[in-house]
Amino acid sequence: MILTIDVGNTNTVLSVFDGEVLVFESRINTDSERMADQYAIIFIDIFDLYKVNPKSLTGGIVSSVVPPVTRQAAWAVENLVGSPPLIVEPGLKTGLHIKLDDLAAMIGADLVCGAVAAKTLYKSPCIAIDMGTVTKILAIDKEGSLIGGVITPGIGNSFRAMSGTTALLPLVGAGEVKKVIGSNTVDCIRSGIMLGSAFMLDGFIDKFEEEIGKSSIVATGGFSEMVIPYCRRCDEIALNKSLVSQGMRIIYEKNRM
Repeated sequence: MILTIDVGNTNTVLSVFDGEVLVFESRINTDSERMADQYAIIFIDIFDLYKVNPKSLTGGIVSSVVPPVTRQAAWAVENLVGSPPLIVEPGLKTGLHIKLDDLAAMIGADLVCGAVAAKTLYKSPCIAIDMGTVTKILAIDKEGSLIGGVITPGIGNSFRAMSGTTALLPLVGAGEVKKVIGSNTVDCIRSGIMLGSAFMLDGFIDKFEEEIGKSSIVATGGFSEMVIPYCRRCDEIALNKSLVSQGMRIIYEKNRM
């Protein structure tokens, strides 16, 4: 079994795989103030919660977009596994051809992992949507190369911006939208952000396909399950909440050989 740690701006996702089988997935909040020992203790408690013996782990891999946490998480994984984990960074074999103008500035470890999983698990060309702290939409062409994408504010950031930059609008959380036309402030905000995000995805999917052709579509990220059902083409969009972790597993296997 291997341990994957995906350190995001908001959440850190721990996943354990036995071969290709996902044994468990757990989320904690990302905190750059935590020390390595604190992360190790949290990880051990999570293993105990899911009744998995850490000694059964044979390796680990860390993907991080929060540099201050990368070393702390890696040390915690090493404490559990008994050997240093792989770090998703330049030089690691991914099997992904990336066609971007400025690779270092544009591509994060999480995007690489998500694209690797999308290329491997779904038919190319493929559109991969990740709805986390920010919303990222990636395009993988018919040859399986990552050719680019778009980045927009995430759902949570949109709700916070709406409240934080106005005097009278309340902070509203994501939730079910029963009708497009809201009859009160909360419903109006929720409809605007939730449905607005779905309509935006519909538009980008159409425009992406004008450039790369008819595509398979996969969505991941904490808000995807809430937004995708409102998309016009929701039946064509595969929900895969472990897409990034799956990509880390695939990358680990490529580098273990």
